[in-house]
Amino acid sequence: MTGIKEYKQMKANNKVTCALALAASVFAAQAMAASWQDQLTSAANELSKTTTSTSGTTGNSAASLTSLLASGTSALSANTMTNAAGILQYCMKNKLVSATNPENVKNQLLDKLGLGSETKETQPQDYTQGLMGLLNTGKGQQLNLETIGNSPLAEKVKTQACDFVLKQGMNYLA
Repeated sequence: MTGIKEYKQMKANNKVTCALALAASVFAAQAMAASWQDQLTSAANELSKTTTSTSGTTGNSAASLTSLLASGTSALSANTMTNAAGILQYCMKNKLVSATNPENVKNQLLDKLGLGSETKETQPQDYTQGLMGLLNTGKGQQLNLETIGNSPLAEKVKTQACDFVLKQGMNYLA
């Protein structure tokens, strides 16, 4: 009889040992997953940190780009028509505007603003900033379209800014 009791006890001990081993492996797997998650989160945070350039423009974090898209036209429109004309030239050069003939709008803007025949030395600063992709926004900030990145989200921000500025120019001419 003792042999059967010992056998049952040993079988129960084996079940407990297996259960403990299984629990330990599950906890170890969870700890590894948490460690990987922490590492991935840390890497993602590093990649998407908001950077600030010397001109004070916002960088390309996903949060800041999404915020720009959600902010509407004032965050992505030019605060002057001369800056809008420069931005339109930048947008055309970089193929960011979705309209069929933005050059016509840009040329009409330049003529209406008296900038059609200006030399580079006499061009207003906000126009030359626009040529470089610096959008002086309706919110009083400066957005550098050149440095916000090339991610799909950054490209969407650039395209939306160009479209807003084009519409802004067309409204000014109307």
